[in-house]
Amino acid sequence: MEDNRMVAHEFYLRDPVEGYQHIGTLPERRMNPARITEESVMNWARQILGDSIDFDKLFFITITIDKN
Repeated sequence: MEDNRMVAHEFYLRDPVEGYQHIGTLPERRMNPARITEESVMNWARQILGDSIDFDKLFFITITIDKN
């Protein structure tokens, strides 16, 4: 039986006026869980988002989603 679940990271920006704003969701493609660290996920976000985001206000949560 195939596993239809995948790991993804949801990124949010803390905004004192507007509250938490969802920035986006990045699916995790690495097969080796030992390579998935908080630092590596944030570095990945920096590559995707560039310098347009205040990374001191950015955080993520790791979720499991159904591929279907």
